Amino acid sequence: MTSRYFTPDESHWMELAIQHAWQAYERGEVPVGAVIVQENRLIAADGNRREEWNDPTAHAEIVVMRAASQVLGSWRLAKCHLFVTLEPCLMCGGAIIGARIPRLYYGCHDPAYGAVSLYQMCMDSRLNHAVDTRTGLMEAQCREPLERFFQQKRQ
Repeated sequence: MTSRYFTPDESHWMELAIQHAWQAYERGEVPVGAVIVQENRLIAADGNRREEWNDPTAHAEIVVMRAASQVLGSWRLAKCHLFVTLEPCLMCGGAIIGARIPRLYYGCHDPAYGAVSLYQMCMDSRLNHAVDTRTGLMEAQCREPLERFFQQKRQ
């Protein structure tokens, strides 16, 4: 797991994920957005859809992995990078590993459910695939819709 300087292209993709997080916010979803790119080309982008679809697995990461698999005609996303505004949970971390995604970027940590920071899941040498994980990309902008959403829920 690394935090480093991010390129303009990496920032561009995270900006798109943030836009999808705000769209999820407008739909009443927990505002998480995700984008999958391959060779710097957009493959899929969306946000959480659990409430809308009444589907506990409809996290942004799962939604875009399903869409990308359809676009690419394969469940193997081995040449794709995933950008997500919030650290993936265990379910999403397992799907990322299963899809063979080589690189994950996420904006802000999830101290309650984060599969990367709490369980080091993406770097576990016992698993058949490791994910190069980069964190902290546009962290404040990724956190903003989440903070606003949960402040409203508490009121």
